[in-house]
Amino acid sequence: MRKQMIYFWMTVGLFIVVGLAWNVTARAGYESAQYEVVEKDGNIEIRKYPDLMLVSTESNSEAKSRDGSFMRLFDYISGANESDQKIEMTTPVFMEKGGAESNERMGFVIPQDVAKAGVPKPRKSAVSIRKREGGRFAVIRFSGRMDSDVAKSQEATLRKWVELRGLELEESAETAGYDPPFTLGPLRRNEVLIRLKTEVTPELSSSTAKKE
Repeated sequence: MRKQMIYFWMTVGLFIVVGLAWNVTARAGYESAQYEVVEKDGNIEIRKYPDLMLVSTESNSEAKSRDGSFMRLFDYISGANESDQKIEMTTPVFMEKGGAESNERMGFVIPQDVAKAGVPKPRKSAVSIRKREGGRFAVIRFSGRMDSDVAKSQEATLRKWVELRGLELEESAETAGYDPPFTLGPLRRNEVLIRLKTEVTPELSSSTAKKE
């Protein structure tokens, strides 16, 4: 019995290591939105983002992308645009509050080289190109499955952390996901981001680094 338990836990450990290695390798294959870390405290950071170009569409928050929102964006980068141009997938997928009460706006980041050369127009009216204004954001990073309750809990933790530092945040928050749907919960990278209204003072700036 003891040997069986040892083999079991060895198998579980191997599975986790292999899964983690695969996940890191898979992420490395995608261009990711660049940012500068201004301050870091555990899983919370203050980041400075440049302007980003996004291709976006409305998504029903209760449908969890089963409304076709993800595929509308995927079709766009697969060539459903006026230039018939295939565009590389990037990370993260941003989600923010949309026009209707139950809607969110899903956005893929346009790769830097495509943004510089000129972003092709979408063919579908439900898909649009927009600029995500750069600036400073408070960000909390966590693993597991993303849902509205988890996002609200993480947002509350982040707002409390920022409040203790005397900084002011925008009312709305956005979420970011870095992994495909089949990624195991413990290996997933999720984030809640909130734009800062106030600048970060020099004494709060403890480190400067590029993204991961």
